[in-house]
Amino acid sequence: MKIQPASVAFTILLGFLAAVPYSGIDINLPALAATGAALGASPSHVGLTMSAFMLSLAIAPLIYGPISDRAGRKPVILFGLALFVVASLACAAAQSLTMLLICRAIQGIGAASTATTFAIIRDLFDEASGRAKIGSVMIAINVVTVIAPSAGAALLAIGGWRMIYSSQAVAGLMLIPAVLWGLAESAKLDTGGRIAASAVVKDYLRIVTHPVSMAFILVGAAAGSAVFAYVTGSSLYFISVAGLQPKQYGMIFSACSAAVMFGAFLDGQLGRRGVAPADVLTVGLVLLFAASSTMLVTTLAGWSPPAFVAALLIAVALAFGLSMPNLMNATMQPLPDIAGAVSAAAGTVQMTAGAIASGAVALLFDGRTALSMAAIMTAASLLALALYLRFGRSAGRRTRQDAAMATESTTLS
Repeated sequence: MKIQPASVAFTILLGFLAAVPYSGIDINLPALAATGAALGASPSHVGLTMSAFMLSLAIAPLIYGPISDRAGRKPVILFGLALFVVASLACAAAQSLTMLLICRAIQGIGAASTATTFAIIRDLFDEASGRAKIGSVMIAINVVTVIAPSAGAALLAIGGWRMIYSSQAVAGLMLIPAVLWGLAESAKLDTGGRIAASAVVKDYLRIVTHPVSMAFILVGAAAGSAVFAYVTGSSLYFISVAGLQPKQYGMIFSACSAAVMFGAFLDGQLGRRGVAPADVLTVGLVLLFAASSTMLVTTLAGWSPPAFVAALLIAVALAFGLSMPNLMNATMQPLPDIAGAVSAAAGTVQMTAGAIASGAVALLFDGRTALSMAAIMTAASLLALALYLRFGRSAGRRTRQDAAMATESTTLS
């Protein structure tokens, strides 16, 4: 029995799939020190397992995307989940840091297959309903980011760091039958299409040279970089500078995740009331820049109490939740026949830009203030807003006009 796309169960399944890469990051955070102690490595070296996982998440979708456009979303996801399960078990059995690094990279390759979730939404839903569905999936992702660190800490206390990887294998194993029997193929496959290197290159050239998709990919990468900067910088500031306990910082991080969920929920409600995506996206990007720049100004002025900084970060998270469903939807809308490749390109560019922003925050951290975080966030959010106002808004307007003319022409004929 296939799950109907309009059902709540379908949304939950997509949410769980999209959350697989994020669970592979957040659930492992509490266990870095314990993993290092067991394998005779320092926590900083064990931190490389996060880098290996995230590098795979950035690169692998570039391969999965074009394949899913030609072979289908479902086979790609099933392959990735199976690889994720095997690699998770191998991580649990690793006896050295080198082996764990290799297995984590392979685990990331498997998890990256679920990036095609957004292409599935583009396959099945129009602009308005797709925007709402992406918002619902983002809510599910952020539920996982709230729960995962606590779940990781609990599993660490019960059975050690190896149990965390074993639990990831169990989660992946449970998703396989749900996808196999519950998910129908959504892509409109061309039986004559070949999966060749030249065809893949052609797809990505179409994306890079498409003014609408590329504009929104860059806007999304800049906005995402502001969020990556806050994720890295917030822990440095609140724990190393403000002296908060990890548990207190966890509460702030959970509040930010809840703000992202509320932003995505609010966007869905506004969409149902007929508020245009462009208007919501403009508000979201303006709020993102306003909160980031306020933090920069107050930090330069020497006034940055932890409660005020936390409130600004919650505003940033709310802005991100408002913006991202519209950005993802607008990115894939113009090229529906290669939605998988578009989704992959957007994810890779955002992950790469985010990694650069995150590294810059850590590298420039002065040990006394939130200046590096505030500066990078302000620069990234200003870039996102400027790119959108200069290219994205007008490009999106042309796309909607073209779609309306095409619909009118079809109706008249």
